[in-house]
Amino acid sequence: MAWHFAVMLDPAASDDPRTSFADTFTEVDPAAPALSVGELSTQRGDGIFESIGVVDGHAQEVEPHLERLAHSAAICDLPVPHLAQWREAIALAADRCGAGEAVIKLILSRGVEHGPAPTAWVTAAPAADNSRVRVDGVRVVTLDRGIDSAAAARAPWLLLGAKTLSYAVNMAAIREAKRRGADDAVFVSSDGMLFEAPTASVILRIGDLFVTPAPTGSILRGTTQMSAFAWLDAQGLVTEYRDVPASALPRADAAWLVSSVRLAAPVVSVDGAAIPVDADLTRRMNEYLLGPRD
Repeated sequence: MAWHFAVMLDPAASDDPRTSFADTFTEVDPAAPALSVGELSTQRGDGIFESIGVVDGHAQEVEPHLERLAHSAAICDLPVPHLAQWREAIALAADRCGAGEAVIKLILSRGVEHGPAPTAWVTAAPAADNSRVRVDGVRVVTLDRGIDSAAAARAPWLLLGAKTLSYAVNMAAIREAKRRGADDAVFVSSDGMLFEAPTASVILRIGDLFVTPAPTGSILRGTTQMSAFAWLDAQGLVTEYRDVPASALPRADAAWLVSSVRLAAPVVSVDGAAIPVDADLTRRMNEYLLGPRD
């Protein structure tokens, strides 16, 4: 049976001066009940999360993930997370991971309705085997997200820039992609701009330029995408954040879906039409992403 690890956190106030938070952690049986039936994360998806890739016991990009957790909390009007407490919990979970690839999840919920808030926990488990998809790639379809590219600024209550637990739409999009004979989806705005995949960022190569949609509020800032850009920059290549029309994706010289656990998966077709694959660059990018990254 595969190993799993889970620990509940008693969330500390953001100004808590302690230097150790060990007494705020309660390890629990991952297979046993741990949440109240009144928990708002399960009733309404009212909370936020992060998924951190782990390679040979090293948790990748911890600080960018913690920064995004805090950003999501601010957007969702959740209490400010004490990042030192979460950092200590991540280290505890990483110590249980051992060799190979794993995933640590951070969850911060609004808590129990009419009760104490918030609720927080951290889990660790083996990651799915993504070795094949990193080589063979993914077929994607473009799906209308149902909003225009200015929706985040006009309607911040949509929480578009937060990584919330409300992932029903994201999972529905992946199911729709599979119904259409693809592996994954890429969201586009109703006014024709490229957004992101349901669980990944998108990078395009257009000539010698590598671009990703600017995280202006309608999409998440991708932690793995930022790492990939740092590596591309180090290779002397040019990267850019900008508004990307959806029409650029099927015409790209190469494209990737990038995320913390899958890493860089080359896009092999868009809406049924093949696009070029840069196998050598993909291999080198994944070799870098599999290395220790802070």
